[in-house]
Amino acid sequence: MNTVIDTILKRRSIKAYTDEQVTDEELEQILNCGLYAPNGRSAQAPVFVAVRDKQTRDLLSKLNARVISEESDPFYGAPCVICVLADRKRSTAVEDGSLCIGNMCLAAQSLGLGSCWIHRCRQVFDSDDGKALLEKWGVPGDLIGVGFCIVGHSAQQKEAAPRRENRVFYID
Repeated sequence: MNTVIDTILKRRSIKAYTDEQVTDEELEQILNCGLYAPNGRSAQAPVFVAVRDKQTRDLLSKLNARVISEESDPFYGAPCVICVLADRKRSTAVEDGSLCIGNMCLAAQSLGLGSCWIHRCRQVFDSDDGKALLEKWGVPGDLIGVGFCIVGHSAQQKEAAPRRENRVFYID
């Protein structure tokens, strides 16, 4: 089977990770794949903030959990969190950022790593705390949070759930 298709079919949303950190090389490859995602009018508008610092990662987890009034870690113990943001004024901000996250999840799978898309990025970075983090990090612009892409070494094996039927129609 074609390796790209095989990677797509084997990728799962991983919700349990080891403490082992993603290497610099792995992270660079994942981020680069995100940068090469298609985007509206070739604007290359999405912005990534890759977080491996445990204190900052834990703060992001706390801010995310606060959105849904939870105490648990919404990043499932993943040691690396990639914040995907995009220019709020672009009509394709969410779509562009979403394609970036999809590419990064597939890149992680191809490297033998686990990943998962985590929501509530918009709420985190629309909050005063989130805006303060962007300012502290020196990330410019009026950005909307699209999603968090968590990455790490999987502590679980997952099989694909059966696909629901009647979701594809052909018009020849």
